[in-house]
Amino acid sequence: MTGPQMERTLIIIKPDAVQRNLLGEIVHRFERKGLKIEGLKMTRLDDQILDEHYAHHKDKTFFESLKKSMKSSPVIVAVLSGINAVQACRVIVGPTYGVEAGAGSIRGDFSMSIQANLVHASDSKKTADEEIKRFFKSEELFEYIRIDFEHVYGEEDRSP
Repeated sequence: MTGPQMERTLIIIKPDAVQRNLLGEIVHRFERKGLKIEGLKMTRLDDQILDEHYAHHKDKTFFESLKKSMKSSPVIVAVLSGINAVQACRVIVGPTYGVEAGAGSIRGDFSMSIQANLVHASDSKKTADEEIKRFFKSEELFEYIRIDFEHVYGEEDRSP
């Protein structure tokens, strides 16, 4: 693991989570961890944005099913920030297949599926930067200092 690094990441709370009334529970888990919400909105995804976002899956048999699922309901997109935020979010979300995800993770507690796995989380800093630009305009993001910053991160974490 590299040293402490302040970074942004993107999550998408998928249609299955919206339909199952898990929005509050999911957002709450990221907030309790100490991640800061810098952007949050509900939106509908169309073919254009899904083709771009899931371009790495376009030749796979499940691609059309994935797109259909992601268009079935609005989603919530959010930009979260914190020290090592990408890794922190991946741990909170858990592995892709809900059955294999550990208890305590979002997928481990609420998912039994690969496709209906509730949340997308950026898999790297580079991917997060690309995804944030895909889903948010710069004026939709808000930088601010959380008053509990020094209580979320120890002194050694806050030092460069």
